[in-house]
Amino acid sequence: MSCTYEAGAAVLTLRNAAKLNALTTDMLRRLEAHLAEVDRNADVRAVIVTGDGPKAFCCGADIAEWGSLGPAEFARHWVRDGHRVFDRLARLSKPTIGAINGHAFGGGLELAACCDIRVMTPRATLALPEARVGIVPGWSGTQRLARLLPEAVVKEMALFGRRVTADRALALGFAADVADDPVAWAQDMVASLADVSPRANEIAKAMIHAAVNEDRAAAIEMLGSAAAAASGDRDEGVQAFLDKRPPEFNGN
Repeated sequence: MSCTYEAGAAVLTLRNAAKLNALTTDMLRRLEAHLAEVDRNADVRAVIVTGDGPKAFCCGADIAEWGSLGPAEFARHWVRDGHRVFDRLARLSKPTIGAINGHAFGGGLELAACCDIRVMTPRATLALPEARVGIVPGWSGTQRLARLLPEAVVKEMALFGRRVTADRALALGFAADVADDPVAWAQDMVASLADVSPRANEIAKAMIHAAVNEDRAAAIEMLGSAAAAASGDRDEGVQAFLDKRPPEFNGN
């Protein structure tokens, strides 16, 4: 897992090409650390998530990492920890673009679903193959993905193992575009942010997330807290506390 900075974008690249960029525990840890870093970097206008190599964006979770785990450990750590990392990406304050450079299966598709918009190569396909190894989607494939695709399409993938092509993903609205070079397409989108207010973007994203119930409670409290923090009452309250005196609020 690497993070590079290019012209206002943080490019997060999944690097496990020998296993089609299958996600490992170490990759999840690195992803979480990179997300925490870029979220606080004022120079980063957007985040691009992509995979290493021409074959796959991400083929899912590395079975060698979780195949020997007992039920409790699998649920408590592998699934829950993965959820925490994916939620961090989905709720990032900055715009995120999934540059799907190859197939996105299982956890890879769930990762792409966490991005604000997605662009796919013509050869890329989407799939939820978990049932073939006796498990179910565990990183929001039956939840967040069901908000982005019609129920019947999610069932096609999860129950019947069907793949969704790039053209069909575009027609369904899951992909914003199909392009031969998804990263270049994403970088062009980032360049368009030069004339956009970063603060307005952050607020608009929080409002949209509240509308689609993506961490609705946190989005509402963040917006309310920002409004309260901008008031003169907040300044007076903090100063009164420091001065050890009763506050004199005037509603400014």
